[in-house]
Amino acid sequence: MTRIKKVLLTAAAAAVALGSANAFEINGRGASFPAPVYKSWAAAYYKATGNKVNYTASGSGDGIKSIEKRLVDFAGSDKPLKPRLLRKHKLYMYPAIVGSIVLAYNLPGVADNQLKLSEKAIAAIFSGKAKYWDDAVIAENNKALKLPHRPINVCVRADGSGTTFNFTYYLSKIDPADFKPRKKLNWQANVIGGKGNAGVTANIQNNKYSIGYIEYSYKLKSGLPAATVENREHKWVKPTVESFQDAAKYASWDKKNDFYAVIAYPKGATSYPIVAASFILLPQEKAQTDKETNAFYDWAFRNGQKIAADLGYVALPEATVEEIRAYWNEKGIAPAK
Repeated sequence: MTRIKKVLLTAAAAAVALGSANAFEINGRGASFPAPVYKSWAAAYYKATGNKVNYTASGSGDGIKSIEKRLVDFAGSDKPLKPRLLRKHKLYMYPAIVGSIVLAYNLPGVADNQLKLSEKAIAAIFSGKAKYWDDAVIAENNKALKLPHRPINVCVRADGSGTTFNFTYYLSKIDPADFKPRKKLNWQANVIGGKGNAGVTANIQNNKYSIGYIEYSYKLKSGLPAATVENREHKWVKPTVESFQDAAKYASWDKKNDFYAVIAYPKGATSYPIVAASFILLPQEKAQTDKETNAFYDWAFRNGQKIAADLGYVALPEATVEEIRAYWNEKGIAPAK
């Protein structure tokens, strides 16, 4: 082996070692709602940078507990934490993506978007007041469908869930009498519990005459049909990326209160009514790891819009992204440029 070849091989080995030393690996867990997009972003990010991001969809409740106990580098939660709780547990928080909750069903002979559910019908189904599919409150807007006299199986989350938090927030807006805010939800309908959005999706698939609330990307992946629903302006709206985008325009976040906001049940004649943001939670004392987490999300904000759209999510408005970057700078956790 010539001296020049040895030098070149040594330089190449050094470059590989340096790249490996500069690469990082971080671990997160929590909300299942954004898991499809986080995992797709992570795969693309690893390919582009060599940095590895692991994310486990364990539910928002588990994510919050895990970051409070410092078991992970970051957590995902669809339930935003109020500023006082962030202070108590020494956490930072910001939104990462907007998605939607759809009412998917397994109703033989009824195709995607054919079933129309008014606010009254949705409230009646999930409160247990409408027990059969041919109940008058459902049938009045579905005269062209032959609805069966079959019990309604209502598929819900059995774990601590940000999806449930946002869905029941929506229910409390359309039917405050039956869905008052409470610490523990007591479903009155004939429910089938499942873990994560994946578990609820599977229960809908496996049980005829069922309906449940799942994030839109799980509907796309499973091929389940979903209802056309009545929105806040009493217009019929199909679950589409366009109607989610129209809804997301009404979101309002402020870094002064760590972006705390619940955006379900937005205004707008063309807005889909059940939308939600998913948030990232970070430990205040781990600045370097926070910078690595934020490097990933900064990359996703710049490069991941198409991935998000293809999965049925809505990217944050650029003004909100800039507000998040300003928040990182203020907290000393901005990623290196």
